[in-house]
Amino acid sequence: MNDDALTAKFRPRLEAALAALIAEQDATAQERAPVALDQQSVGRLSRMDAMQQQQMALAAGRQREAQIARIRNALARMDDGEFGVCLECGNDIAEKRLR
Repeated sequence: MNDDALTAKFRPRLEAALAALIAEQDATAQERAPVALDQQSVGRLSRMDAMQQQQMALAAGRQREAQIARIRNALARMDDGEFGVCLECGNDIAEKRLR
C-alpha cells in the first residue's frame, strides 16, 4: 500500500482518537487537581481516599499525554510522507502492525 493510501486510511482514525483523548483529558482535569486539606468537612480516611483517586487520575492523565504525543508524531510523519516507515531501520511497517 502506498503512502497516500495509508495516510487516507489512518489519518481520520488518528485524528478522531486524538480529539477523543484531548476531550477526555480536559474532562478529567478536576480529578487531577490537588486535594484540599480541609479536615472540617472531610475526615482523614476520606482525604486519603481522595488522594489515591487523584494519583490514579494523574497516572491515567500521563498515559493519555503519552498517547497524544504518539498520535501527534504519527500525524507529523504523515505530513512528512514518512508514515508507515520504521524510524530505526527504514523498512515499511505492515498495515496490520500500524492498526
